[in-house]
Amino acid sequence: QVQLVESGGGLVQPGGSLRLSCTFSGDTFGLYNMAWFREAPGEERVRVATMLANGLTIYSDFVMGRFTISRVDAEKTVYLQMNNLKPDDTAIYYCYAQDLQNFESWGQGTQVTVSS
Repeated sequence: QVQLVESGGGLVQPGGSLRLSCTFSGDTFGLYNMAWFREAPGEERVRVATMLANGLTIYSDFVMGRFTISRVDAEKTVYLQMNNLKPDDTAIYYCYAQDLQNFESWGQGTQVTVSS
C-alpha cells in the first residue's frame, strides 16, 4: 500500500519561498507519476504540477515560472520548490501518486499560508 507523507508547509510572507517534500513508501517509486495539488478554502482541489515517471514536467498556468517540481528516485521523494509566493497560493497542498494502472494515492496535505 502506497503511503505519501508531505512536509515543508508553513507561513511565509508574499514574495517568499518554501520547499515542500513528499516521501513515498510502499511500492516502486520509479514507476509512479507524481504530482502536487492544492485546495484553497471554499475551492476545489486543483492540480499544481506533475512530474511523470519519465521525467516530463507539466505546470498549471498559475504557477508557471514560480514553482518547480522535482523528484529524487533514490530518496523516493518528490519536491515542490515554490518561489515568489502570493497570497492566492494559500492552500493545503497535497502530494499525489498514480501508477501505470491509474491507481491513485494521496497524502494527508500540508498547509501553506502566504500572508504579511
